[in-house]
Amino acid sequence: YGRVLTEKMFKHLRKWFVTRFWGHSRQRARLVSKDGRCNIEFGNVEAQSRFIFFVDIWTTVLDLKWRYKMTIFITAFLGSWFLFGLLWYVVAYIHKDLPEFHPSANHTPCVENINGLTSAFLFSLETQVTIGYGFRCVTEQCATAIFLLISQSILGVIINSFMCGAILAKISRPKKRAKTITFSKNAVISKRGGKLCLLIRVANLRKSLLIGSHIYGKLLKTTVTPEGETIILDQININFVVDAGNENLFFISPLTIYHVIDHHSPFFHMAAENLLQQDFELVVFLDGTVESTSATCQVRTSYVPEEVLWGYRFAPIVSKTKEGKYRVDFHNFSKTVEVETPHCAMCLYNEKDARARMKRGYDNPSFILSEINETDDTKM
Repeated sequence: YGRVLTEKMFKHLRKWFVTRFWGHSRQRARLVSKDGRCNIEFGNVEAQSRFIFFVDIWTTVLDLKWRYKMTIFITAFLGSWFLFGLLWYVVAYIHKDLPEFHPSANHTPCVENINGLTSAFLFSLETQVTIGYGFRCVTEQCATAIFLLISQSILGVIINSFMCGAILAKISRPKKRAKTITFSKNAVISKRGGKLCLLIRVANLRKSLLIGSHIYGKLLKTTVTPEGETIILDQININFVVDAGNENLFFISPLTIYHVIDHHSPFFHMAAENLLQQDFELVVFLDGTVESTSATCQVRTSYVPEEVLWGYRFAPIVSKTKEGKYRVDFHNFSKTVEVETPHCAMCLYNEKDARARMKRGYDNPSFILSEINETDDTKM
């Protein structure tokens, strides 16, 4: 017993030392962060290509950060109010409605009670936001003023529709729904159903479901083709399943998804001893439709070799109370428990093949059965 305990302590110390010193000394570049953001930038983009972003102005505005969006929101309204305020001032100036021209008593102005640039700005504000205090108003004296009133009203409706729609669309984006989908901090490798599997735990923090959920993964690594071409971020498909498949998940409670490490898996030739020396990034995707808004959302996260624990499984988190309710303890969501696990997938399958051969019999082609005639020496 003491020997087993010593081996376990040595194993933990070795793992802690490798993770603590070797892992921190080599910072791995991640394409996808733990919260799903992509770590990539585009350089040397032509000016003509940048102009395309302004052609698709709606998507560009939606993708802006909130501080830039609010700046555009405020600038659009203040700019339009001030611009039309200048135009109203010009109309009053041309028609000589301002007090500095000393209009006669029977003079009918284009806009009542505009005495300067400030009053023109206030009238522009009242017109565009349809306040209508009743003190300043357009008369039928000037066709130019009537045309300007119609133009500002139409432009004001367009600005209101676009800016309010952009803010509402950004608030209701399914990206925010994805924040309530969480993945385990680590991935683990252990036996499941007699097979060596890579397991990840995912949970839905809301009671509303994701309809038509589909989960899959991509393994990103640098590969060299037989022609000598080096491909950075080469993508390899990783199939993840649960016991009921990988589509239309009943996502009411945390699920443990797993990838079977077989002969077709890129993890087949990896072992517990050389896992940390590998250079890869496992990106996991979860696609689904939000039940309340019918919008499609995608959740993603990634795991580097330091975040893959070999020889562990996840601790159970679902229990049943005395009242008959099911309870999920998220304190153990990312908690792992060490279990006995083969140190490589090849060893597991070789062991299975050896056991299968022991159960089978083999014919010996050089074996010849010779018949012997028995004689009965007993005579009566």
